[in-house]
Amino acid sequence: MKDSYKLIIGGRETESSKTQKVFDKYTNQAIAEVFIAGPAETDRALKCAANARRIMADLPAHRRAAIIRKAAGILEDKKEELAVTIAREAGKPLRYSRAEVERCVENIEYISEEAKRIHGETMPIDAGKSGEGRVGHYERHPIGVVAAVTPFNFPLNLAAHKVAPAIAAGCPVILKPATATPLSGIELARAFIEAGLPPEAISVLPGPGSEVGEMLIKDSRVSKISFTGSREVGEHIIRNAGLKRVTLELGSNSAVVIDRDVEDLDYAVKRCILGAFYNQGQVCISVQRIYVHQDRHAEFMDKFIKGTKKLKIGNPVDADTDIGPMIASSEADRVQGWVEEAVAQGARVLCGGKKEGSIYYPAILANTTPEMKVVKEEIFGPVAVVEKVSSFEEGINSCDQSQYGLQAGIFTSNINRALTAVKRINVGGILINDFPSYRIDHMPYGGNKNSGLGREGAKFAIEEMTTLRMVIFNLNK
Repeated sequence: MKDSYKLIIGGRETESSKTQKVFDKYTNQAIAEVFIAGPAETDRALKCAANARRIMADLPAHRRAAIIRKAAGILEDKKEELAVTIAREAGKPLRYSRAEVERCVENIEYISEEAKRIHGETMPIDAGKSGEGRVGHYERHPIGVVAAVTPFNFPLNLAAHKVAPAIAAGCPVILKPATATPLSGIELARAFIEAGLPPEAISVLPGPGSEVGEMLIKDSRVSKISFTGSREVGEHIIRNAGLKRVTLELGSNSAVVIDRDVEDLDYAVKRCILGAFYNQGQVCISVQRIYVHQDRHAEFMDKFIKGTKKLKIGNPVDADTDIGPMIASSEADRVQGWVEEAVAQGARVLCGGKKEGSIYYPAILANTTPEMKVVKEEIFGPVAVVEKVSSFEEGINSCDQSQYGLQAGIFTSNINRALTAVKRINVGGILINDFPSYRIDHMPYGGNKNSGLGREGAKFAIEEMTTLRMVIFNLNK
C-alpha cells in the first residue's frame, strides 16, 4: 500500500477516526488508505463552505478564471500519474484513463474561459403597459454552497464537471466522491488549492452515502446539489432535498439504428464495438441496444462478433488492454445474472458472457424481447443486444421504446431519414453517423425521460450554479 490520503475540509488535509482501503480493481491489492468522513467532519465542511460564501462571491471573475486555468495546468503536469491512478482505482484501461485526464484538462480550460462571461441581459420592461418609464436588466449571482456527488466510472472528469463550474460561478463546493474511487477527486481538489483557491471554498469528503451524502442533501446550508449516479439514488435525493436546486444525470439505455443504405458499415461496426465495451460498458451513454436493417444484419453481425472477439482483456495499466475489470465482482455477478435470466427467457449469447472474478467477457446477445432486463433496464456492463429490423422506421421505433433517454446513434446515408429520427426519438442528443457514446464537454448535455437533466456543458453548468437577480429602475421618479 503506497499512499495515505486525508480528508480535505475547508482546503486543509485532515484525519478522521476511520479509514478505508482503496483497491486495485484488477489485482485486488490495496493501493491507498483514505480517511473517511462521518457526521462531525461533514458538519465542519458545511460550516467552512457557509463561511466561504461571501469570500467566493466577492472573488473577481478574472481571479476565478486564473485559478481554474492554473488548476488545469497542474493536472496537465500530472496527467500520466493521474491516468494510472484512474486505471487502478476504477479498473479503466489505461488508454481510456489517459483520455479521461485529457478531457478533464480540456473541460476545466473551457470553464476558465466561461468564468469571464457570466453576464445578464437587458429587458424591455415597457413591453407591458405598467412598465412605461422603467428600464431593467437581470444579473447572475452565485447560488451558494454546492454539494457535488460523483460516480465511479469517470472519477476525475465528472468531478471536474461539478467542481470547476461551481468555482467559476463563485460558489463554495463540497465534493462527495464515489466510495470505490475517491483518489481522483482528492487529487482534483489538491490542484485547485495549489492554484490559489481560497481554502475555505473546497472540501472533499470520502465516506458512505448513508451518512455523508444524506447530510449534504438535507442540510439547509446547501443551495445546490449536482448528482450523477443511479436512478434510485436520484429519486431519493429529489424526495429528501427540500427547497434546493437539484441537477441529476441518472444514466440511460442507449440505442443505435443501422440503416440499410449506410455506406461505411465497417466504421459503424468499429464505433459500436467501442461504444458497447469501453470502460467495460460502465458508461451512461454506452451502446446497449443495436437495431440493424435486415438487409445488412448478417454482414454486421459477422463483423461485430469478430471485432469483439479481438478485444484484449487484461490488466488496465497495460497500454494494449481493451477490457479491464468491472468496478466490483458483485457488479460482474449482477451482469452475469441478467444475461443468464435472458438466456432462460429465450435469448442467445453469440459471444463472450463469461465471468472471471471482476472480469466479464464482452457479451453479444440476440433473440431478445423488449421485456427482458438486458433490453429494458440499464445494464451498465459489457453487454450489447443486437436485433434485426425490417425497416428504418421499425428501428427508430424500437430505439425510442425505452424509459431512458440520454442519447441515440443513427447510421444512415439518407438525410431525410436522419431528420426523421431527430424528430421521432425522444432523447437529449442524437448522433448522426456516430455512436451515442460520443460527447464533447462544452456542449449542453440534456436528457429526457428517466435520465434526469444533466446540463454539463461549460456555460450551462456555470449558469446552473447561479441565481437570477432582476433589477428595475423607475425613471418616473
